[in-house]
Amino acid sequence: MSANEALGRFRADVGAAVTRARRAAGEIGERNAKLRERTRDLAVQARERKVEPGAQATAADVREAAKGFRTDRGLPVEQVPDAAELTTPAPAETVIPEPPNTLGSAAVAGPSGQLPRVSDDDEDFSQSRILY
Repeated sequence: MSANEALGRFRADVGAAVTRARRAAGEIGERNAKLRERTRDLAVQARERKVEPGAQATAADVREAAKGFRTDRGLPVEQVPDAAELTTPAPAETVIPEPPNTLGSAAVAGPSGQLPRVSDDDEDFSQSRILY
C-alpha cells in the first residue's frame, strides 16, 4: 500500500467518524430538546396545579437527587409544590398593584455598584450618574 492510498483511507475513516459523531450529536440534541420541553410542561402543570388523573408523583429521594445535581452545577432550582399540595385547590391569587409611574429618570448604580443616597435635599442631582 502506498502512502497516498494510506492517506486516502485514513481521510475516509476520519470523515466517516465525523459523520457518525455529527449524526449522534444531532440525535442527542433532539432528545434533549424533547426532554426539556416535557420538563417545562410538567413545571407549568405543577405551578398551575393541573394534575392529570392517575398521575404519580416523583419519589422524594429522586427529587432531592435532582435538586442536589442542579445545585452542585450552579443551575437554577425551581420550587414546585409537593405532590400533596398539587391535589389541593390553588389559593386565590392576590393582585399586587403596580407602583405608580413617576416622572423623571430612576437612579442608576455607579461603578462601585451603589445607588446614590435618597434625601429630601433640593440639590442638583443631574451629575448623580457620574458621582456614584
